[in-house]
Amino acid sequence: MGNLTFAVGLVAVLVGITYGIQPYGDSQTGWGSPFVLVCLLGGVAVLIVFVLVERRVASPLFDLSLFGSRSFTWGNVANFAASLGRGGLQFVLIVWLQGIWLPQHGYSYEQTPLWAGIYMVPMTVGFLLSAPASGILSDRVGSRLLATVGMLLTALSFALLIALPVDFPYPAFAAVLVLNGIGMGMFSSPNRAEVMNSLPARTRGSGSGMMTTFQNTAMVLSIGFFFSLIIIGFAGSLPDALRTGLQAHGVPAAAANQIAGLPAVAVLFAAFLGYNPIRELLGDQLVTLPPDQAAYLTGRGFFPSLISGPFATGLTIAFTSAIVLCLVGAFASWMCGPVTRTELVGAELAAVAGSRVS
Repeated sequence: MGNLTFAVGLVAVLVGITYGIQPYGDSQTGWGSPFVLVCLLGGVAVLIVFVLVERRVASPLFDLSLFGSRSFTWGNVANFAASLGRGGLQFVLIVWLQGIWLPQHGYSYEQTPLWAGIYMVPMTVGFLLSAPASGILSDRVGSRLLATVGMLLTALSFALLIALPVDFPYPAFAAVLVLNGIGMGMFSSPNRAEVMNSLPARTRGSGSGMMTTFQNTAMVLSIGFFFSLIIIGFAGSLPDALRTGLQAHGVPAAAANQIAGLPAVAVLFAAFLGYNPIRELLGDQLVTLPPDQAAYLTGRGFFPSLISGPFATGLTIAFTSAIVLCLVGAFASWMCGPVTRTELVGAELAAVAGSRVS
């Protein structure tokens, strides 16, 4: 019953999130769709049943008694908040690079998926430098301070990303990515060490599985969360920008209005998948335009300059939300107290009792 209710509830929530970022009717997102609401509310209801089931069976899938440990509880809250903030970040940065920055700096849309990954390498470098070092330091100075500082540095990196112009100088962007990687590396190793050290040895396998589940679920949730925030910021000004820009370069009013009425998600995904967005949106209309206007509209400068303003609004909303999540993670990390002998003995006795009952 635990496996069944957990699988059904979690899959229903994730399916709801997937369809929630797609247009529904006249809305840019599908959060008001009856199907999405049924998936989300029904999934949450089944997960509540899962909790009730897990409290009554002899061998639970999730050992909820582990939440009696202060460090386990707050450590998982911090991990969930950090994963929620981090998962959407990479998606937003890739759209930023592929849709705006790389075309403005001479890369064709077909090349942008590869180069977006290359230009994000500094984030990985920062993580690889700090994660092992912070793991070693946590054994000497404790995990609580390192995890908290790591989350604060990550929040600072999001604030610096907001301060960067949309057409940023790459050295500044790379430095911010390194800082973000260092912050996440400083958090990840000490956070896991804090959570695992709060548990007796015989329950660490179960605790690790629970922690990984929360982390992976949060990263999936974050894509729907951040993508919706980007669309909300994007959709307010994108239609007028598209309509005005296209008509200024010879596109008939009827065609410009039709394109401006398309969902913002279609425009974002065209750039995200490596297609020339204007070429895809105009289609056969291109052959009716003067060659110089058609060339300009499908060149590397028109689309990025067109969406820079609307996208900046979406970035601010998304990264501000990420800052809030990082601060929640920092607070939760600080709330992880030192593990007492009483807690360990109590958890060990609870595990032994559960083993004998099963």
